[in-house]
Amino acid sequence: MFQSKEIKYPVGIQTFSVVREGGYLYVDKTAFIARLLRGKYYFLSRPRRFGKSLFLSTLESYFLGERELFKGLAIENLTEKWEKYPVLHLDLNNRQYVSLESLKEELISHLEQWEAIYGDEKQDRAVEERFAYVIRRAKELTGKDVVILVDEYDKPLLSSIAHPDLSAQYRDLLKAFYSNLKSMDRYIKFAMLTGVARFSKVSIFSDLNNLNDITFVDDFAGICGITAEELNHYFDKSTDYLAQSLGSTPEKIKEDLKRRYDGYHFTEKSPDIYNPFSIMKVFDNKRMDSYWFESGTPSYLVKLIEQGGWKLRNLAPTEIEETKLATADIMTQNPILVCFQSGYLTIKGYDPVFKTYLLDYPNEEVKEGFLSFLVPYYIQKEGKDGVFSVKRFTMAILKGDIEEFMNLLSSMISGVPYSEKGSAEAHFQNATYLLFTLMGFYTNTEVRTSDGRIDLKLETPRFVYIFEFKIDSSAEEAMSQIEKKEYWVPYLNNGKEIVLIGADFSTKTRRITDWIIKSI
Repeated sequence: MFQSKEIKYPVGIQTFSVVREGGYLYVDKTAFIARLLRGKYYFLSRPRRFGKSLFLSTLESYFLGERELFKGLAIENLTEKWEKYPVLHLDLNNRQYVSLESLKEELISHLEQWEAIYGDEKQDRAVEERFAYVIRRAKELTGKDVVILVDEYDKPLLSSIAHPDLSAQYRDLLKAFYSNLKSMDRYIKFAMLTGVARFSKVSIFSDLNNLNDITFVDDFAGICGITAEELNHYFDKSTDYLAQSLGSTPEKIKEDLKRRYDGYHFTEKSPDIYNPFSIMKVFDNKRMDSYWFESGTPSYLVKLIEQGGWKLRNLAPTEIEETKLATADIMTQNPILVCFQSGYLTIKGYDPVFKTYLLDYPNEEVKEGFLSFLVPYYIQKEGKDGVFSVKRFTMAILKGDIEEFMNLLSSMISGVPYSEKGSAEAHFQNATYLLFTLMGFYTNTEVRTSDGRIDLKLETPRFVYIFEFKIDSSAEEAMSQIEKKEYWVPYLNNGKEIVLIGADFSTKTRRITDWIIKSI
């Protein structure tokens, strides 16, 4: 009987002292602290659930001089001097921001904790003045420069991203509050802000030209997340236990982990990085499932995609100029940049000649979760479970029941309202893309969308399906194009039945109104 209980996984634990004192598995990131100590002001952007909070907590313990917690870790051999500094740790992740008052209340809550230690003589002033006073008094009372750590600095901004007026109020307040990181420089030892998104320097960081943004710096690519080397080192026994539990082999488990949870790259030279939250959950639950996906940002993305007439198949893979990526702002109207900022896309390649990045989904978990989230926006649900419809749809194509398949396709696409600013044609193309792509997660179906010739080719163990879709035209015209271009010829000798489908979509009825089926 395997003993998986021997390993404690810090699922949801973001406090370094709890991890260390509780005997939880800890992936040692303390060598990065030594690198950070060469500078003073830092900013880091990483997706949610990627270990930012735990790293800031690790920094807090280091600057509090809690040396006993670092026994056996890399930093123990990289520093000789352990001193205690006053630490102001601001965490904005634990609240829903529905008004300007709610943000002020959260800032005041932290200020009151600090003022209880360093003095509350300025408690009747604006929050930015109170913050400046606390910083100065902490230095005066302790004789030590102050350490400032800000976790999820952008949570209020992300929560108001669909409400520009409220977002502007948040930006003005936070800009004044964070400006102390520059104006109070003579009292500050070290400062680091982390978040999901990067906001342009014309917004809240316009005055903070002293911040060193390490988001795209090679030396810090692995500061959060789990590298392949770390997976092999820290999770060797975990992999064995999981293989026993699932009746598999360690080699197969590693392949599955890589396919589902690996694939993040934060610079062109970044090592492959696994999502740490998902990895911990897999080993703790002894089950490979979708753990990371969060539904906050995609709802905003849907609006951008619909209003801009974007095609989902063009989101990934895609190329983007280096300058656009480096200066990306989460307030952009470009869904590709929003997807990258939020962790739904990551760097997969870099062209040094043309200075462009190749972006794509990091792994299966992210792609499947993201596309599944979009289903109800494009596809008619059946009962309470939209995924059930996709499975029914998949079974029809596997059995070769094309009439059932086409009837389901037409009914699933109809009845879902699309944005008035959007395009019926783009909506239809996005719906079919979602359906066919999600089929690939439920079966071994191979799906290829448009390459400039065939609208869609779908291959199963038994069939090769070739689709041509027309918009407000006719099924005859669609089939005529298939036959004229002889799209089936490359697949004649693979031993599978070839089925040709020409179909027409009506933008008025929002249904596939006509189709023709032929076998080769």
